[in-house]
Amino acid sequence: MRCLIIAGSPEYDAELIRAQAKLHDLVICADRGYSHAKAAGIAPDIVIGDFDSYTDEVDCPEIIRLNTDKDFTDTLISADKAIEKGCDQITVLSATGGRLDHTLANIFLLEYISKKGVAGALLSNKERIELLGRGEHLFSGYDGMTFSLFPLGCESVSLSVRGARWELDNYRLKSIVPIGVSNVFKDGECSIRVTDGTAVIIINLSDEYL
Repeated sequence: MRCLIIAGSPEYDAELIRAQAKLHDLVICADRGYSHAKAAGIAPDIVIGDFDSYTDEVDCPEIIRLNTDKDFTDTLISADKAIEKGCDQITVLSATGGRLDHTLANIFLLEYISKKGVAGALLSNKERIELLGRGEHLFSGYDGMTFSLFPLGCESVSLSVRGARWELDNYRLKSIVPIGVSNVFKDGECSIRVTDGTAVIIINLSDEYL
């Protein structure tokens, strides 16, 4: 079961929201994400928030109102609700491009939901961000696009890369030396195998932002 969470970054794309909503079984709006869904003509299944950034009327089958004095972000609580509903894949839109602290929190959210056995991605018209745990990860359909790799939740990550302009073989990528920036997918399939640690991959989806 796949869940789409629409978060509250001021950057959003109505066309992307409409396209992704068709691919997911459950749509949750986190606070101001509800205004993005309305602008895209999407009726969410659940709206969650303390409504500090969205103050208009909310019309939704399930509304969860949170106290403004809370420990966790509206987006994290939305992810917990998706997991509670049985979702094993979560895509978050409008999760980047606003406040840097919110963007970082959403990147770390990928680690949070991964620990719960759920696959996650942050998606915009600029980039796709995923967490890569131990094992082999295959990427196709990104021919010629750039991607970057960084350790996340650890000081370093050991990985191998095949099917990219710069290939690696059991390379130890360290957080203090960020040389994993701007590799390029070759045509066909790219394999990234993580043998120790965890990495975050950022795939640049548009040359406009290179």
